[in-house]
Amino acid sequence: MAVFSVFDHQMMSRAIQLARKGLYTTRPNPCVGCVIVKDDQILGEGYHQVAGQGHAEVNALQQLKDNGFSSEGATAYVTLEPCSHYGRTPPCALGLINANIARVVVAVKDANPQVAGKGIAMLEQAGIQVDVGLLEDEAFDVNLGFMKRMKTGMPWVTVKVAASIDGKTALSNGVSKWITGSAARSDVQRLRARHCALITGIETIIADDPQLNVRYEQLGSLKNTLSPSSIHQPIRVILDSKARMTANYQLFAITSPILLVTTVDYPEAVKAQFPAHVNVFIASKDLQNRVCLHSVLTHLGQTCNTVLIEAGATLAGSVIEHNLADELVLYQAAKLLGSAGRNMLQLPDYHKIEQAPKMLLKDKRNVGQDTRFVFRFN
Repeated sequence: MAVFSVFDHQMMSRAIQLARKGLYTTRPNPCVGCVIVKDDQILGEGYHQVAGQGHAEVNALQQLKDNGFSSEGATAYVTLEPCSHYGRTPPCALGLINANIARVVVAVKDANPQVAGKGIAMLEQAGIQVDVGLLEDEAFDVNLGFMKRMKTGMPWVTVKVAASIDGKTALSNGVSKWITGSAARSDVQRLRARHCALITGIETIIADDPQLNVRYEQLGSLKNTLSPSSIHQPIRVILDSKARMTANYQLFAITSPILLVTTVDYPEAVKAQFPAHVNVFIASKDLQNRVCLHSVLTHLGQTCNTVLIEAGATLAGSVIEHNLADELVLYQAAKLLGSAGRNMLQLPDYHKIEQAPKMLLKDKRNVGQDTRFVFRFN
């Protein structure tokens, strides 16, 4: 096992910091950062910015060249194993070989079967020293969705809930605006912007008529680094088992993709009214004759790394109940809405504590006057 120095840790930490810059723009590709160093001096650094454009290693080598340095004998710190195959860009492993890099430090191996150790093997066959596993957990966390999808074909699923201290999402009469403050709602926009798809149910559409898009004007400080054109709007997925949707709702006025998921097809007259950015997916049924959630996520897993569930208590609870959720993001407001208020999740009547879903608290922080918790399901 490789022994890493304090300087190695510092350089990989910087590479991971660079990788995170691509969180909003690289999908469906992973976020990758690269730092190239020689004699304890950074010669060039870069990150993968947009799918189809230069990968992190290419951008770091280009900056090195622009700075007037030579890459011969240098060390490259890369957060994800360099690719070894030809896609829309040439293999990054080959680029490092041609640059006469002497050592490559890799944080985590690529789960993509097209790579999966082949990039490391290519480097080693060229006589390059490769050390793997530095800050592996931190680098893995940057690409949770990509890594899960490559391994299982399923996206990383996050359930988002905003609730009061007593676990309510609305008053008994349905009034819910606003439980959380403006800072939390802005944070939700940033959360949406990181996801490939957003799922809600037809009941939410009927009750609230939401747009379900990322609102650039509410992104806060993120606007300093991202332009409106660089934002990837998530696919808006509506679960509509009985094909009740019509084209009268305001989400159709926004031209980002919409996927209507049903168990029965819509009448031709209704489909004719849907705009061109709307697609229909007829999913299999579950035991309650509703849309089978597993089939929906499998379908989305063909292209989506991450899926955000923003839905009512029944759908959000069902995702958790069926062990399909990887993460729960809870925005908790300093409010009490009363015993008759609407519960944040509809879950089974557990009779033993051991039956309850097991979670680990990964993060807790204040967002304005509210508190945001991030839990991971075991």
